[in-house]
Amino acid sequence: MLTNTKHSPYAKVSPLDWDAISWTEGLWADVEKTSLGTISHIQNLFESTEISHVVENFHVCAGDHEGEFGGTDFGDGDFYKWLEAYIYSSAKNKDEKAFKEIDGYIDLIARCQLEDGYISTKQIIGERQNNGIKRFNDINDFEVYNFGHLFTTACLYNRITGKKNLLAIAEKAANYLAVMYAENQENGEVQTAVCPSHYMGLVELYRTTGANKYLELAKLTIELRDLVKDGTDDNQDRLPLKKHTKVLGHAVRANYLYAGVSDLYLEQGDSEYKEMLDRVWRNLVDKKIYITGGCGALYNGTSPYGNFFEDSMVHQAYGYEYQLPNVTAYNETCAAIGNVMWAYRMFQIDPKAEYFDIIERTMLNTNLAAMNLTGDKFFYENMLRRTKRLDYELIWPLTRESYISSFCCPPNLARTLIESFEYAYTVSDDSLWIGMYGGNKGKVSLKNGVNFKLEQVTDYPFSGTIALNISEIVGKVAFRINVRVPGWVQKGSLTFNGKIQTLDKNNSSSYVSIVIPANQTEAQLIIDFEMPVRYTIAHPYVEETTNQVAIERGPLVYCLESPDCSLDSLDECMVDISTTFETESLDLCDRGLIGLKGEMLHRKISNYDVSALYQPLQHVTLEKTKVSLVPYFAWDNRGFGEMKIWLPAIYK
Repeated sequence: MLTNTKHSPYAKVSPLDWDAISWTEGLWADVEKTSLGTISHIQNLFESTEISHVVENFHVCAGDHEGEFGGTDFGDGDFYKWLEAYIYSSAKNKDEKAFKEIDGYIDLIARCQLEDGYISTKQIIGERQNNGIKRFNDINDFEVYNFGHLFTTACLYNRITGKKNLLAIAEKAANYLAVMYAENQENGEVQTAVCPSHYMGLVELYRTTGANKYLELAKLTIELRDLVKDGTDDNQDRLPLKKHTKVLGHAVRANYLYAGVSDLYLEQGDSEYKEMLDRVWRNLVDKKIYITGGCGALYNGTSPYGNFFEDSMVHQAYGYEYQLPNVTAYNETCAAIGNVMWAYRMFQIDPKAEYFDIIERTMLNTNLAAMNLTGDKFFYENMLRRTKRLDYELIWPLTRESYISSFCCPPNLARTLIESFEYAYTVSDDSLWIGMYGGNKGKVSLKNGVNFKLEQVTDYPFSGTIALNISEIVGKVAFRINVRVPGWVQKGSLTFNGKIQTLDKNNSSSYVSIVIPANQTEAQLIIDFEMPVRYTIAHPYVEETTNQVAIERGPLVYCLESPDCSLDSLDECMVDISTTFETESLDLCDRGLIGLKGEMLHRKISNYDVSALYQPLQHVTLEKTKVSLVPYFAWDNRGFGEMKIWLPAIYK
């Protein structure tokens, strides 16, 4: 869920209207088309009583059907996330038939809600059937998580349609939470809600309704974290919030938490929260994030910071600094989405290019990789290496699946991708800020009274050439186009009004401001980022990538897959860093992509025993072998095989 911060006092930039921009061509336009099928696919799964039981739970709760609760505890929240995606796609396509169906779903939700505002199908059904299930008995029942996604979807629906039917349900639920948290504050018995989507949801409810009570409730729920007894690193509540210095514990919970605190800061400007957010952000991006933008490296473990002999178990979590395994990389999709939401809010607080560098890296690599090219199969976790066999079993499948038992990620992904155009631009008083690049067009209104149309023509991220055409400028004052120079750029240029401004590594990960004079009615800005293939190395403390390189081009991470290498195992492949890779056109699943082709080295070791843990290194020969590389987001679309991002390197 994106933010509506036009009137937030501490927002230096804010989003355009939801319908201001549309993708027109290229990768993001393809993704948007694919996402329409994803939304339909998920709807079918949610409507199925045999597969997910999600919609059926609402029918049982409303008294339409006989039966029991089925599926996951967070199924309600997953349904709200999917509904958000469906609302967006229906609005973009002006699908009135779909909106009638949406209103039918909203009526179903309303019939489930209790008079006191409480709404969570598992608990309502459980209390009615007297089966021992009751409300707020276990934080891992995800009730407040479900509430939070209800809030954000209701705000979106109101923003797009003006209707208040879903908003009324959300407000009633928020009023229930207000009573509960007031009681918690009075008696000091506080639980930390896991995956706290309600922090963002409550602030957005305040922005939508103007009711200050929801902002104060968001502030209270965040402050009450400090009263939790026997808190854990897994839930980020072992230490008082303002004393956090590292990102730790469950990655989804952490990223949702800091996104919510960022929203609170945007409204109230508590400097101690801002200082904490900056500290934790630096710990993430400097020491704990994957090259793909994935985060949360560990499935299960023990917190590196807490007392080992106490309750310090962590789950789907950040580990030590530089602890970034490849085969077992967890990188839950929801964590990556949470990181995008957090970074986007941090950008609105302080518009630095590094935040959009992370957004773009995460969106183009981990988030797109979490779904196949046809939009109907998904990864829960996002590994950086797949081998032919493992002597142990990972918790999730090694291939994408149409339905996974913990189905929180696909609807989260669907709403994120269908809303991706909102990451293209933000605005301040007199400036347009470029966020994610991609072919698009739309209309812009600045607070200084300037209005104009724009069109971005580009094949980014496969090409670094971008034409920004601005027309029908209305307004009598100058304004600015703030051009984001991504962190990977080492050379390039900006051409405006016949003048060429060169770019070099000193401009990388920064904004360059172009002033459009007051007397112009149209303008064209040509952006050219040179996009050579580059080898990337990791910090020496990242032990699993020692003496290895990753291959990148522009914002994309590339990988080697079995279909593109004739060797028996990718482990036999090495990179001579003096080798030059060339681009090549690919067609995978009817999607036009740009791959890389070149030569690597086939390492042959005499008498090598692939099953030996240790053995003498004998005679080694190196022979050239031709390979191709695909963007990481496009892997696992051609059957089961090996995949590697990090490859052993030879330096001459």
